[in-house]
Amino acid sequence: MKDIELKLISELVKNSRRSDRELAKAIGISQPTVSRVRMRLEKEGLIEYTAVPNLAKLGFEITAVTLGKRNYQKHPDVNLQKAKDFAERHPNIIFGASGNGLGYDRISISIHRNYSGYSKFIQEIQNEWEGIMNVDSFIISLKSKDIVQPLSLKHFADHLKNERYAE
Repeated sequence: MKDIELKLISELVKNSRRSDRELAKAIGISQPTVSRVRMRLEKEGLIEYTAVPNLAKLGFEITAVTLGKRNYQKHPDVNLQKAKDFAERHPNIIFGASGNGLGYDRISISIHRNYSGYSKFIQEIQNEWEGIMNVDSFIISLKSKDIVQPLSLKHFADHLKNERYAE
């Protein structure tokens, strides 16, 4: 990825509402170049736009990281579509994937208004995946004063800008 592309993505992560002219000034290139590169990055699906709301101020109290370990002996073939369907029915899941670590091979990150909503969510997971997967969760109070880094990509944007990728 080219240096200009990384700088543009970094600036858009920090604030995607800026005009191409403002972005050009921040990066040190022409506005037509910014417009052309932005359109290409959008078309290629390298950038999407969204807002990251302050979840606590919106009344959400819990973020949960749920880890799952699939029972391969009893269920060697679990349809990935089943997991996608579950996530589709639960729009509070903001990330879900397979992976590997700490003895688990699945992860989801979800947001909940309160403990009652979280508890209902965990019960639905256990009911739907009973015998197929064992799950454990780590819950985070969004109202805690112990949050050292709120959910944001702004700090990552500076890191991204300084990354160098092989062509």
